[in-house]
Amino acid sequence: MDRTFFFIGSLLGLTGVLLGAFGAHALRSRLSPDLLAAFETGVRYQMYHACALLIVAVAIGNIGPARLLVAAGWVLCAGIALFSGSLYALALTGTTALGAITPIGGVLLIGGWACLAAFALLR
Repeated sequence: MDRTFFFIGSLLGLTGVLLGAFGAHALRSRLSPDLLAAFETGVRYQMYHACALLIVAVAIGNIGPARLLVAAGWVLCAGIALFSGSLYALALTGTTALGAITPIGGVLLIGGWACLAAFALLR
């Protein structure tokens, strides 16, 4: 499990840098300021939570695959996909209905952090 989350976190970090560069250079002149801000928010949160996944991976590597750590990793993965993914789709397509998915991703991100906090308290 530690290698899985380390790989996913690294891949998300890599794609976060690529998407950030894409947004700064290719999208700046093509998107409205509001849509560009949404795209940049998606990148920022992807990067924050890619780092969180690396922390989960290191914790699992040192402590073992505790249920709350594994749950935190998968919930963070789902949260990144829904939160950042919906913001990317919103920015690139202009389909505002996709914004309804973003809060679900946000709740999952909060849930991932809650799993980490619970693990710390219950350990």
